[in-house]
Amino acid sequence: MIRRLFELCLPNESVARVTDIDLQRLMQKGFRALLLDLDNTLLPWRSVEVPSDVRRWLSRASELGFKVCIVSNTHNPKRLRQIARGMNVECVHRALKPRGRGFDVALAKLTCSRSEAVVVGDQILTDILGGNLAGMYTILVDPMHPTEFLGTKLSRLIERVLGRKPVGNKGKSGSVRNREVR
Repeated sequence: MIRRLFELCLPNESVARVTDIDLQRLMQKGFRALLLDLDNTLLPWRSVEVPSDVRRWLSRASELGFKVCIVSNTHNPKRLRQIARGMNVECVHRALKPRGRGFDVALAKLTCSRSEAVVVGDQILTDILGGNLAGMYTILVDPMHPTEFLGTKLSRLIERVLGRKPVGNKGKSGSVRNREVR
C-alpha cells in the first residue's frame, strides 16, 4: 500500500517551468487538454500578472488546438476568473485537489476525456497525486517563486521526504513514473 501511494506521487514527467513542456510532442501523442494549476505553476502566488513567456506558451497551446482549463484550490474565485479571462481559458476554483471533482468539472467544460488530458502543477500532493488518481498523464514543474501559502509550505516538507528534487536548469528529473506518453 505504501509503495502504491509512493507511485501515485510520481509524475510522468518533470520539468523546470511550464514553458519547458513540449506541446507539439503531447499533441502528436493524442493529448488535447491541459489542466493547469495556477499558483507557482503559471504565475507566482497571489500575483495577477502572468509572465510574458507563459502567455506565449499558452498562445502556442491554443494554436496547436489544446483546450485549457486552470484547476485551482484557490479560495479567491474573483482573482482566478480575472486571470482566466485575461488568458481566454476556462477555470475551476476550489477544486479540492487531490480529489477528482475539480478535474471532472474541468473535463466537462472542455468536453474531453481523461485519456486526452494532461495535468500540470507544482505540487505533488495536490496536482500530481490528484491527476494520477484520476488516471491522467501528469507533469510536475518546479515552483516559480519561494513565497507560498502556509499549507503549501507544509506539503513541501512531505515532498522532500518523498524525494522531490527541483529540476532547475538540469533538464528532466530522475524521479518520474515509468509510463510513456501514448
